[in-house]
Amino acid sequence: MADPKVKRVLMSVTDKTGIVEFARALVRDFGAQIISTGGTARVIQEAGIPVTPIDEVTKFPEMMDGRVKTLHPVAKRDNPEHMAQAAEHGIEMIDMVVVNLYAFEKTVESGADFGTCIENIDIGGPSMLRSAAKNFASVAVVTDPNSYGAILAEMKANDGATTLATRTKLALRVFQTTNAYDGAIATWLSGQLGEDGTENAAALPETYDLHLVKQQGLRYGENPHQKGLFFGKFGEMFEQLHGK
Repeated sequence: MADPKVKRVLMSVTDKTGIVEFARALVRDFGAQIISTGGTARVIQEAGIPVTPIDEVTKFPEMMDGRVKTLHPVAKRDNPEHMAQAAEHGIEMIDMVVVNLYAFEKTVESGADFGTCIENIDIGGPSMLRSAAKNFASVAVVTDPNSYGAILAEMKANDGATTLATRTKLALRVFQTTNAYDGAIATWLSGQLGEDGTENAAALPETYDLHLVKQQGLRYGENPHQKGLFFGKFGEMFEQLHGK
């Protein structure tokens, strides 16, 4: 199947860095339709960029403080039965999903109370990311504002489409992101179960998720013929004393 051109884009982001410029380029340079939710839609609309509210597509109102917002089928485009069912129900395909999640970890780090932390557990975001990533054969799913420029450049070089290689890498990034997100929630909630703060059975977690991001490659691993990578955060977790 040929790489699909990006014609319909769903946007729902907490981090709105660069989102206006990205939306403007998608509309201006590729004629894409932008579909968006809540605050993201307002930001795009206020910038003078055409945007379709999500409830016009779902035919279902956004409600419950955003707890009910966005669902969309994950159709295989090379499956005639899937496409026939989509046509029967008037479902148009979405070619790109641009989503980043509620800032749960920052909310916890800010010292927010229990209720506020619970409200900052994203529901629709992980669902949209995971469904779009599962369908990476035909859908590009974007979580990082830093990637907007590279994606636009690829689309310009590829007649308005993203490549399968890029969509696959973006999908991998999604599952890494949702894995870390769920791990952070599980670790925090497990910590809330301890009543007295002492190291007793009730206060100790059953599991502990450690999610580390690659900081840099190393000259070699434990031995010169092996490869090595550095995972962690300089300053927070490690101090470099000398050397490269």
